[in-house]
Amino acid sequence: MLVQAYLNFDGRCEEALNLYKKALGAEVTMLMRMNESPEPPKPGVVAPGSGDKVLHAAFRIGETMLLASDCYCSGKPVFQGISLTITARDEAEANRLFAALSDGGQVTAPLSKTFFSPRFGMVTDRFGVAWMVLVPQ
Repeated sequence: MLVQAYLNFDGRCEEALNLYKKALGAEVTMLMRMNESPEPPKPGVVAPGSGDKVLHAAFRIGETMLLASDCYCSGKPVFQGISLTITARDEAEANRLFAALSDGGQVTAPLSKTFFSPRFGMVTDRFGVAWMVLVPQ
């Protein structure tokens, strides 16, 4: 069985993918735009003029494959009740990743030493995706 996170950026997917490429070294392995779909969207499902938006994308961060789309293209992505966790190699990498995700986002818990990690912090990026960054003990 395989479980994967599917992130719906509601019209900001390409912008998010570009941030994750720059900040996290993400590699986009597949991207299909709405206007490339073999079937047209059903009326009322996608905002008019969304042809260049992302219908489906797959991208890899490290060893993890994530999926994403622009979904309804309303421009108001909402992510609640879930966080993505990044295990950094060392404190320097944790600092770099955390700073990149924090740019335009909101720090929930600053990077600090905890009982379970020499460096742990939580941030919500500019798209509303919550991230936990940690270095293994």
